Amino acid sequence: MALYVIQVAGGKESRVVELIDTFVSEGLVQECFIPRYEIMRRYRGEWHKRVETLVPGYLFIECKDVGRVNEELRRVPAFTRLLGNDDRFIPLTDDEVRWLNAFTDLGDRVVKMSEGVIEGDKVIVLNGPLMNHEGQISKIDRHRRIAYLDMPMMGRTKTIKVGLEIVSKRT
Repeated sequence: MALYVIQVAGGKESRVVELIDTFVSEGLVQECFIPRYEIMRRYRGEWHKRVETLVPGYLFIECKDVGRVNEELRRVPAFTRLLGNDDRFIPLTDDEVRWLNAFTDLGDRVVKMSEGVIEGDKVIVLNGPLMNHEGQISKIDRHRRIAYLDMPMMGRTKTIKVGLEIVSKRT
């Protein structure tokens, strides 16, 4: 089974997942999901946990017969385009699938919030999906509680955001 990427209109990801469930034949698609991440946002003086889209404008779909899925996507009354080259649809690489499966849970597909500390100039993640993946962090915004990761995804390097709370800074 391979994972493919579907480009959709930004902000319409949830609606398109519902439309795919309705218009694409049952059993043809094993899983259709929007990868998301947890983040802490402050409003009304308090911190609240929210879930946001990891790669806006894209869905991920797991299927065996991608040609048939592409045909049935034409019946979906929304913009959907399977990513590929010259009428060939390119699945995610094994490394990309491994990354998605390591950072998200099947069915849920949400990258949970991680917790870490800063020791000198190094980040040490104490718990969460970023634990043992500190080398992938390219930048940290402590104020917004976000870590930026440079990920090879869909044939190019993409900067994605995930939640990271730095609980202390040690010198």
